[in-house]
Amino acid sequence: MQRNLKPFLFSLVLVACVSAVWGMTVLAGSTTKTMHPVTAEANTKAVSKTALYDSLRLDTLELSKEAFLYAMQGYKNLQDKGELPNDRILTIADFSLPSSKKRLFIIDMETGKLLFNTFVSHGRNSGTEMATHFSNRIDSHQSSLGFFITGTTYNGRNGYSLKLDGMEDGINNNALARAIVVHGSAYVNEKIASAKGYIGRSFGCPAVPSKLAKVIINTIRNGSCLFIYGNDNHYLAMSKILSQPYQQLSDTMIADTMG
Repeated sequence: MQRNLKPFLFSLVLVACVSAVWGMTVLAGSTTKTMHPVTAEANTKAVSKTALYDSLRLDTLELSKEAFLYAMQGYKNLQDKGELPNDRILTIADFSLPSSKKRLFIIDMETGKLLFNTFVSHGRNSGTEMATHFSNRIDSHQSSLGFFITGTTYNGRNGYSLKLDGMEDGINNNALARAIVVHGSAYVNEKIASAKGYIGRSFGCPAVPSKLAKVIINTIRNGSCLFIYGNDNHYLAMSKILSQPYQQLSDTMIADTMG
């Protein structure tokens, strides 16, 4: 009996070992299949978030990467504080470009589409072709930099107009008192830019082409973010919304801002 029992026990052990190895192989295979799609999906999502600047080809439209990154940072800051009732829209006026360029960019943050790219004026005392001087002072006739939240519309001396509320103390918080608004103007057009090398200037308002004024205003009104950027180190040093230095910003920051 003992001689017959040994081969039988050996067979049982062998079967058990084979079964254990087979089970571990199946488990490992099933784990790999479960994890791989999740990783791929996460990578795809990250790419879709970080590619906005490139997908919109904003570099070819000459929007500076710095202006874009700062705009995204401030937009996220205001959004997190619940201060953007209309957080679908982000507007960037890049005053590091001359006024002869289409330097107004309006982006639908939900669809990732560029809705408008057109001309926008700066204040007459900010400069001629380039805006180089900025002020928050009443009657300065200069542009103010920084982040604004769009308000309500009204019909004034410049026609259909949009109020702007400056969100940065000492930088643009006098916008309402200065009547800094978005409005249409005949002096903001491509023909003038081609003839003179610059468009007409305002008393500080970001004026847009007359033919686009109504549709632009209706798109960005009632609580969206508008950012006016310029080559101005004083603003960057003073802005509490942009308290993080630019060199620390990256595409990771952009990924965090996009849904």
